[in-house]
Amino acid sequence: MKKRLNIIVTGGAGFLGSHLVERLLADGHHVLCVDNFFTGDKRNIEPYLDHPRFEMVRHDITYPLYIEGDRIFNLACPASPVNYQYDPVQTVRTNVHGAINMLGLARRIGARIFQASTSEVYGDPEIHPQVESYWGRVNPIGPRACYDEGKRCAETLFFDYHRQHGLKIKVARIFNTYGPRMQLDDGRVVSNFIVQALLNQPITVYGDGSQTRSLCYVTDMIEAFIRFMDTDEEVIGPINLGNPVEQTILSLAEQIIDLTGSRSKIEFMPLPINDPVRRRPDISQAREVLAWEPRVGCAAGLAETVAYFEATLRRDGEL
Repeated sequence: MKKRLNIIVTGGAGFLGSHLVERLLADGHHVLCVDNFFTGDKRNIEPYLDHPRFEMVRHDITYPLYIEGDRIFNLACPASPVNYQYDPVQTVRTNVHGAINMLGLARRIGARIFQASTSEVYGDPEIHPQVESYWGRVNPIGPRACYDEGKRCAETLFFDYHRQHGLKIKVARIFNTYGPRMQLDDGRVVSNFIVQALLNQPITVYGDGSQTRSLCYVTDMIEAFIRFMDTDEEVIGPINLGNPVEQTILSLAEQIIDLTGSRSKIEFMPLPINDPVRRRPDISQAREVLAWEPRVGCAAGLAETVAYFEATLRRDGEL
């Protein structure tokens, strides 16, 4: 068995965070979950509240935190446009002040720290697929900039702490991820389409549906997190993590209608400002360095996600 570690997960009650907490506990580690529940859900971590190796701290990482641990996974930040645009100033603060506080904590306690960055650092890219050496094409004053530029600044801080203080960092650029525990109303394409299909409401496709996304199932993404954090200290990233299988938004909508047996019709809406037209990761580095690539196919992953959303809607009395 691997050495048992004390691991801090900020944003641990969120979608990705709660799956990471589950995996770390299964691997035998002690886990301290830090979340302010702005987008996190207590129900996501409810199964672990009585676990002997799990602790929970309600805290906003824009304020300093004084705790101990061997490793830090920094996942705290709203990740869907609906949530991060609700309070854009707070989104920037979470990305920038939060990163400074977590980096400061890592430096004080000598911890290795993982940053959950994003494919949004590439903006609406001019090259395809996106490679880590690409600097991106981001509108710095648009409605998505609070998230895009916030994450870009966080990456800057991580690399400056590494260069200036020798901090042990891991920076991952996460592409579209889906699965159980996504919020029903987070505005992301998978959750939107599934909820609309299950309720037999119109499926809202923005633009003409020809824009693309590459969707990675959550358990594959968590496996990549673990492998990356376990690599040698000189492997710091940034590294793309995602599914290189690209599909159009329209084809995804049609697939979900078929999967749910929905009576929904597709309704086309204006494309949001600065919404990326194409998105697909080049994961050559992840394949080489982590010996990792996604294994869960879209059909299987969507089936699991639909089952979760259907159960949640029934629990809430909406079905």
